[in-house]
Amino acid sequence: MIVFTDVDGTLYDYSGHLPQSAVEAIRKMRKNGHKVFMVTGRSKAENKQELWDIGFDGMIGGNGSYVEAEDQAIMHQTIGREQCRHIVDWLNGRGLDFYEECNDGLYASKHFVKNVAEPLKNYMIGKNQIAQGTETLQVDLVIHGLVEGQELYRDDVNKVSFILHSYDDYLEAVKEFPDLKVGTWGGRDEQALFGDIGVRDVDKAKAIQLLLDHLGASREDTFAIGDASVDIPMLQYCKIGIAVGSGSEEVKAAADYVTDDVDQDGFYKAFKHFGLF
Repeated sequence: MIVFTDVDGTLYDYSGHLPQSAVEAIRKMRKNGHKVFMVTGRSKAENKQELWDIGFDGMIGGNGSYVEAEDQAIMHQTIGREQCRHIVDWLNGRGLDFYEECNDGLYASKHFVKNVAEPLKNYMIGKNQIAQGTETLQVDLVIHGLVEGQELYRDDVNKVSFILHSYDDYLEAVKEFPDLKVGTWGGRDEQALFGDIGVRDVDKAKAIQLLLDHLGASREDTFAIGDASVDIPMLQYCKIGIAVGSGSEEVKAAADYVTDDVDQDGFYKAFKHFGLF
């Protein structure tokens, strides 16, 4: 079998805690001959060493813009340099701080780290991972791989995430970038706290199909597990789609099976239920 797993809210909780039971489940599945791939909105630079140390057969990053198997890049679609320039200039013009998600680093605008603490705190409160009234938050512990003070007109950008001042910023971005994929992400019920801009016509399901073709494998032998709306295409594409209990009702409705929350050993319980170890 081949298992495709989301990372944030599925392996990790939204405070960045990785349950040991999830680590154990992945290692048991791989020991039994199953393959496990992470499928995430993250780019490679955002993954801490503890995540790589679990052991994976590869990853799909940038919500489907990058595919890697056994340390070999199979596909990588990036935002072009001129598109990147357009995004950077537009965001700066609106006073919206951002970071560019690349495989070798997350390149932040000048004031991003200073201004992201409040929306990031709201994001984590909305996911029930920190308490209302929390005063301090160490940004680099939540968003790993941030780099400041570097060139922002680049040709290796998978996607760009930016702080929303209001929902109108997202709506204006949709109009400004019709050739790109514009979305939002955030707190409870995926409240729009951040926007993101990425390569058009990529998603997790398309990337999985490409990877299966590369492996010579069948979707009949696949599982997917996730918690957010961006995971729905892969839950529906794979033979068995599993929703984490803390996911939205929309995600649960799209799944074949609903497991417990991430911090209640939901990942382990799901694959134990299906007999992969």
